[in-house]
Amino acid sequence: MSAAEETPDGEDVPWGEVTPEAARRLLVAAVEAFAERGYHATTTRDIAGRAGMSPAALYIHYKTKEELLHRISRIGHDKALEILRAAADAEGTAAERLADAVRSFVRWHAERHTTARVVQYELDALGPEHRTEIVALRRETDATVRRIINEGVAAGEFDVPDVAGTAVAVLSLCIDVSRWFNTQGRHTPDEVGALYADLVLRMVGVQK
Repeated sequence: MSAAEETPDGEDVPWGEVTPEAARRLLVAAVEAFAERGYHATTTRDIAGRAGMSPAALYIHYKTKEELLHRISRIGHDKALEILRAAADAEGTAAERLADAVRSFVRWHAERHTTARVVQYELDALGPEHRTEIVALRRETDATVRRIINEGVAAGEFDVPDVAGTAVAVLSLCIDVSRWFNTQGRHTPDEVGALYADLVLRMVGVQK
């Protein structure tokens, strides 16, 4: 599945929040190029060519290749945090909320695996200012998972000696789905999400 085919829930157009249309096409092309070749091996000419535009047209909408990566990364990290916060703030036990968070987070990384690979694995290519901004979002993501686990421990639902370490393990497990998920594989995004939710509940000591 290409970035152009990755349509977020409730949206008819991928990356519909990016306007005008030319800027959106360039961003989609950049996602595909970065995922396929890596940020450093991709040129602005590569991106413009995939978008069916001239290299000069790219600079009308993005000053640099790094600005494009930052836009992709910011949108992706905002969405990831939104998914986890929605689960964390929902009704239900800590176990139910953690399972929902993992299912939703894994499903997003599977359905949007092309985009997610760029969002999660090209962080070091960002400039210092943009990297600081994205790292702050990643800390909020980690804090959201830690909050659910802490609440589960306090309620006696979870047996977790190291909450911080467990939160990192949970997030790492979910994020890695974007690296290996294949749309032609044996499992759907929903099935992988359900499997990982079960694994995480076992990780935190939930007895079934």
